[in-house]
Amino acid sequence: MPSLHSEDAHPTDRPGRTFAMLSNTPHYVRWFVLLAILSLCVGCDQMTKSIARDQLADQAAPLSYLSDTFRLQYAENPGAFLGLGGNLPPQARWLLLVVVNSLVALGIGIFVLLQTSMSPLKTLACALLLGGAIGNLIDRVRFDGLVIDFMNLGIGPLRTGIFNVADVAITIGAILLILPQLAPAKSTDVTPEATA
Repeated sequence: MPSLHSEDAHPTDRPGRTFAMLSNTPHYVRWFVLLAILSLCVGCDQMTKSIARDQLADQAAPLSYLSDTFRLQYAENPGAFLGLGGNLPPQARWLLLVVVNSLVALGIGIFVLLQTSMSPLKTLACALLLGGAIGNLIDRVRFDGLVIDFMNLGIGPLRTGIFNVADVAITIGAILLILPQLAPAKSTDVTPEATA
């Protein structure tokens, strides 16, 4: 009689085993993956912002797609995510959005550097957070504290603010870090022998 704990009995456990195998890969492999994700994130962010500046900056009205669910609309954002803090004085914005964000990005980088082992999910989350932070910091240094935004989602009057690829990366990275903390802990299986 096959065991209830055999591999065939729990096909949904395979992703977990795959993550466990990846977390045991050599250190240099995880660093390569981290740097690849980081480079892809920053590169994609900067490339799309460059296209937005070239193609959207002179558009009088936003470009609308999917029954106005998705818009391309150029904006130069002096604030943080979705324009938060945009009304602060320039010196305060520079301190908060450049100096503090640089220190946060440096802290994430040091945290990753000091980890002897890190789950693939946390590695991906940190790479996305760091990539998004660097992408927006590049803008703030290049454009006197401004960040290029160009995407907008919504249905009818319910719409997001205008955002960019770096904002998407930061949001996904934060979700990947938070969601595992909210998941209920797995209960340990109690076998009949243990209760006998």
